[in-house]
Amino acid sequence: MGKVNENILLKVLVYSNEQEKGIALYERIVLKAKELGLAGVTVVKGMMGFIGEDKIHRPKLASVSERLPVTIEIMDTQQNIDRLLPFIDESIKNGLVALVPVNSLKK
Repeated sequence: MGKVNENILLKVLVYSNEQEKGIALYERIVLKAKELGLAGVTVVKGMMGFIGEDKIHRPKLASVSERLPVTIEIMDTQQNIDRLLPFIDESIKNGLVALVPVNSLKK
């Protein structure tokens, strides 16, 4: 078994159809995390949900641009996550952000 490391899991909840300059917000976050050399990122599209006081969104058969929740999970050291936070702060207009301390294993 590998060494136990103290890290941070950054969880960002936004909508799948939010864009800036023609690029989805979740994609911009992934690209920025990669640019900064963060350890790992996963994007998960939700089946149903809401953010804040917005109405509940769910998939519709005829919908071309669905407005569904997307969770972006990024895990790395506190120092590396801190380098990404200014970008997250300036990019997210309607979303939720959580920082969760985690223990991780690296083999």
